[in-house]
Amino acid sequence: MRSSGRNSGNRNNAGGGARPRSGAGGRDGQEKRARRPRPEERRYDVDFGAPGGGGRDGERKGGRGAAARGGAKGGPRTSPKAGAKGTGARGTGGKGAPQRGRGQAPARPREYDAQIEERNRARHNKPQVKLPKTFGEQEGERLQKVLARAGMGSRRACEELIEQARVEVNGRIVMEQGVRVDPEKDEIKVDGLTVATQSYLFFALNKPAGVVSTMEDPDGRQCLGDYVNNRETRLFHVGRLDTETEGIILLTNHGELAHRLTHPRYGVKKTYLAAIQGPLPRDLGKQLKNGVELEDGYARADHFRVVENTGKNYLVEVSLHEGRKHIVRRMLAEAGFPVDKLVRTAFGPIALGDQKSGWLRRLTNTEVGMLMREVEL
Repeated sequence: MRSSGRNSGNRNNAGGGARPRSGAGGRDGQEKRARRPRPEERRYDVDFGAPGGGGRDGERKGGRGAAARGGAKGGPRTSPKAGAKGTGARGTGGKGAPQRGRGQAPARPREYDAQIEERNRARHNKPQVKLPKTFGEQEGERLQKVLARAGMGSRRACEELIEQARVEVNGRIVMEQGVRVDPEKDEIKVDGLTVATQSYLFFALNKPAGVVSTMEDPDGRQCLGDYVNNRETRLFHVGRLDTETEGIILLTNHGELAHRLTHPRYGVKKTYLAAIQGPLPRDLGKQLKNGVELEDGYARADHFRVVENTGKNYLVEVSLHEGRKHIVRRMLAEAGFPVDKLVRTAFGPIALGDQKSGWLRRLTNTEVGMLMREVEL
């Protein structure tokens, strides 16, 4: 009985071993049949002789992503290790063994890939359709945003300025929120002063004595450019000061404003403090206001007063709207009082104040507005 059981067991094992061979032969026969692959079964790596191809079994092993990486145009080459895995799977008949009903995809020519790429580029490079203004973005920027960018405060503070009827655009007071303006074209004022909405810079420098009034000096002398080297935007000076004269000088990149501030037509006043030796006659101020004849014509002062007197030392203030070279020094010297020291304390409405020598400061929005009103901008 034991031998019969053993024999029957052997017969069962033999029968079980024969079935896979017949089944494998059936699958091979089915794969030989020509069948059009379904879309989800297509593969594009067709170089089965390549080291990383691994044949159809390597394709099964790598999956759809690996097949696309191996054969897609421009993709990275499959490593030899991956190809070895695919080959080994085919030889061992493991997970990489051929599956029923899977056919191999035909080769895709490079010309076809180029056509697809050209079609995609043409699709994405189409000109944009211009929608009507009612459906697209509105022109201009919100007024409160422009004011906030110009330094008038936060957007909420700028909205309060509008509510208080302190803002006007092109001569019309604006009180409603959300008004759109063009910073490049529209004239915007706050409390009657023009707001510089463009990217303009305005600085005041207290020029020390011995500094040349140029942005660059070929002789290597100390100049105004030495104080603004860190500025990204190119600045230029408004007018000049003598090398030995101290005091306020303006720097900006607003060409029209600089031109008007120095033009005689607008008559922007400059104020100076001069240290001279006395005694002074009582009619010195009247003499300067009436005009002093110089080699290049008469020069007249707009204002004169004695600020301080200590013995023979006098400190006098002179204001005038002319900008000729060494004008104050020459006037006082012609009147008989050479200048020992000269400081410009104000340029139009911008005063030097307590600004230290050699310091550069940015003008406030109010000061910029006062300058623009001075020259009718």
